[in-house]
Amino acid sequence: MDQVSPESMNPLLTASTLPYQLPPFDRIRIEHYREAFTQGMRRHREEVALIAGNRAAPGFDNTVVALERSGELLERVSSVFFNLNVSDGNEAMQQLESELAPALQAHEDAVLLDPVLFARIDALHEQRATLGLEPEQRQLLERYHTQFTRAGARLPEAAKQRLRQLNEQLSTLTTAFRQNVLKATADSAVVVESRAELEGLSEAQVGAAARAAQARGLAGRWLITLQNTTNQPLLAQLVNRDLRERVFKASAQRCRGGENDNTGIICRMVALRAERAALLGYPNHAAYQLEDESAGDPEAVRRMLLDLAPAALERAREDARDLRQLIAEHALEAGFEPFELEAWDWPFYAERLRKRRYDFDRAEVAPYFELERVLRDGVFHSAHELYGLTVRERTDLPVYHPDVRLFEVFDADGAPLALFLADCFARDSKQGGAWMSNFVRQARLLGLKPVVVNNANIPKPPAGEPALLTFEEVTTLFHEFGHALHGMLSDVRYPLLQGTNVPRDFVEYPSQFNEMWAREPCVLANFARHHRTGEPLPAELLRRVLAAQTFDQGYATTEYLAAALIDQGWHTLEAGQVPEAADVAGFEARVLARCGLDFAPAPPRYLSAYFLHIFSGGYSAGYYAYVWAEILARDTGSWIKANGGLSRSNGVTLRTKVLSRGRSHDPQAMFEDLYGGPPDVGPLVEYRGLKTITDNFDASGPGSGPYVSTVD
Repeated sequence: MDQVSPESMNPLLTASTLPYQLPPFDRIRIEHYREAFTQGMRRHREEVALIAGNRAAPGFDNTVVALERSGELLERVSSVFFNLNVSDGNEAMQQLESELAPALQAHEDAVLLDPVLFARIDALHEQRATLGLEPEQRQLLERYHTQFTRAGARLPEAAKQRLRQLNEQLSTLTTAFRQNVLKATADSAVVVESRAELEGLSEAQVGAAARAAQARGLAGRWLITLQNTTNQPLLAQLVNRDLRERVFKASAQRCRGGENDNTGIICRMVALRAERAALLGYPNHAAYQLEDESAGDPEAVRRMLLDLAPAALERAREDARDLRQLIAEHALEAGFEPFELEAWDWPFYAERLRKRRYDFDRAEVAPYFELERVLRDGVFHSAHELYGLTVRERTDLPVYHPDVRLFEVFDADGAPLALFLADCFARDSKQGGAWMSNFVRQARLLGLKPVVVNNANIPKPPAGEPALLTFEEVTTLFHEFGHALHGMLSDVRYPLLQGTNVPRDFVEYPSQFNEMWAREPCVLANFARHHRTGEPLPAELLRRVLAAQTFDQGYATTEYLAAALIDQGWHTLEAGQVPEAADVAGFEARVLARCGLDFAPAPPRYLSAYFLHIFSGGYSAGYYAYVWAEILARDTGSWIKANGGLSRSNGVTLRTKVLSRGRSHDPQAMFEDLYGGPPDVGPLVEYRGLKTITDNFDASGPGSGPYVSTVD
């Protein structure tokens, strides 16, 4: 009998033969990952050893390009495992993740702290002016040198050993934090015993809550599942105040005590990050992180955020006065005693205030925002008009979950460009929120075209029923597809420089720019049609929808700034300044009090115990990035409008100067080349309808304008 090779049994061990090297999801099993990771790390070590031990003098090709070609198997298994672990994970995958985290970190350290390998890179960097490199080659060499240096390649061996220990501990804690949030978010779902308590929800929402309860063995009851943010969407609709309070507290108290407690993990992570920063020669973790970002240093970020805070809080307090008046009126109408405005009341009464000011509520427009039409006639349509892209669904290729849809994307000349996966619906096996990721990263060097995925957490409707979206969910789809376009339109030679491999405060720029099409009248008119009749959204209702987009900006800006300042608060600490686990809430309160943002009705968008961005998602000391990138995005929107709006010529320019270039050039220089000068706060202020508070800002550049995010 012929012996079956391991490669034929484990599909991860060889490159996929499917179009675009799409992973063969239908053949991958949990038992394949461990073997593929083990072999991937071994092969990568062997490849790196050959590069470091090359007896020939260091050259760009035999060192830098060779590194770009190394680690193919490890990249392949990592992209599949870590994507599926957050979008369709299970206990077995989480257990494997916990086991793998320290090994993968040790492997990364073994490469980046290799003195012989770094000596080759350092020698090339010293000679870079005489090597005759092209601009993209020079940038690649710079990025490698920066990457190795920031990883500690220049440290003495004793310091390197301590660094390895710190990195290993942090990798383990990061994994534990994320898994605790995932478990606590599921465990904290609120069980409702009576249908009457759900007054204010639509029949579709009530049905979704009943199905969620049924899926967990709670037949005859209803389950309100949680999103990853502090505020929960259903708070805007639930009439029952006691239930609103239960939902809010279930959200805000996640991972503070109990089996999934993250408070001790937070304090340990912050202390270890601070020690690592000191070891690398920085005063704190924020200084280390921000050195390689556009912001440059913590003081620039702090100044930007604090410039925004007074105006945002003033606007929030003004709206709070109107909300208290509404509560008093409601109490008089319904015959109950007025109560103090609390965090769980704000969304509900803000919706009433929205209706009073703009004469519509969200339920009125939802029938016009059907998921299929929003995708095809909105998200894909705007990409076609701007970049010439054509998107066609394919059902002949495997996906990792029945809810996932797969599309092939073609360029303006008809050439195949990318695969795009849309995973839109919420489920217990998926992390909360919305995000973009890569299964395959574009690189001409390796002959790779991109395979990207967008994840969202839209409640899934009953079989045969349409998925009707809020306007915020519509905006989220456009936002995440902006990230996807950044990945799909990438046209660089080297993997390290592709697509979204840019600074954190630049990576959000294309996504936030793409949000503009969600509210652009010519695009809205194309997709905002009644899901039953096909009638367009009435012009007067559309006018009110657009006018209301500037509503509640004080609250939204305040909740964002509060989270960003908590992030900075943690990561500007020195190791000896970190509080005890029991004082995490106290630390947050002190940070907000010092910044003047201690306003209980408008809590932080994330509290530390479930702040995935900064303790698990790569945004440590970087949550400010959304406001920085928002200025660039709105400036680009202004440039688009000044040059004729949604047109192919504008798309070609934006694609050529920014979206296709990844990090092959300096990001800020790419923006200024497009915009014709440095960033300007004015377009953002106008876009958000906050002209009345511009006196608080210096409009000289990034960080000087207000920000509101509907996503992330």
